[in-house]
Amino acid sequence: MRENTEIGFRHIAIEGVFKSRKTLLAHHLAQKIGGQLVLDQTANPYLRDFYSEREGAAFLAQLVFLVNRYQQQSRLLQRDLFVDRIICDYLFEKDKIYAYQTLNDDELMVYDRIYSILAERVPRPDLVIYLQISVSTLIRRIEKEGDPLEKEISKKYLEDIVEAFDYFFFNYKAGPLLVVKADDLDLSSEEEIWDLIDQIKNMSRGTLYYVPQSFRAKK
Repeated sequence: MRENTEIGFRHIAIEGVFKSRKTLLAHHLAQKIGGQLVLDQTANPYLRDFYSEREGAAFLAQLVFLVNRYQQQSRLLQRDLFVDRIICDYLFEKDKIYAYQTLNDDELMVYDRIYSILAERVPRPDLVIYLQISVSTLIRRIEKEGDPLEKEISKKYLEDIVEAFDYFFFNYKAGPLLVVKADDLDLSSEEEIWDLIDQIKNMSRGTLYYVPQSFRAKK
């Protein structure tokens, strides 16, 4: 196992659309470089109604996600001082990306008021990793490993959400950002994982775009 003690980031958040392998990467990073895992709480009693397009379900589902993520993130402010690093498989701001894809104007007005109050009390990561995947990759992964609810999602919604994530991170300026072309990212490869960790070590400020070895090998 390689030694790697030179990573200065103490709060790393990993983002991407669902099926982008962000949780798997969070587990690998916690194992390789050390850190406390913080995983998104996905349980939501209104999710099935949302996918069934029941009236009002999108708003209720979004509020549950928002409050759950806020409660989890706010606890990080009281985290154990002896925890050297936190590795989280989501960014709090991502909640807003989904909200703007699913809520109507009246619902968004209420949501934005609640969000603006909660967001002020949430700690910001000092590094964000965005696993960028294409619509075709997302569809392929849903077909192969998605649950029945995910397989009911329309292609139009998937296209919109991928576009929304790309737009958000194209304009992300809150801190260092590592954008990984993740369609072919091979997280079963030790070499690939350590190559990604080397990119993290080289991060300082601004945005860095990284193309994994597995993609370069296809060229």
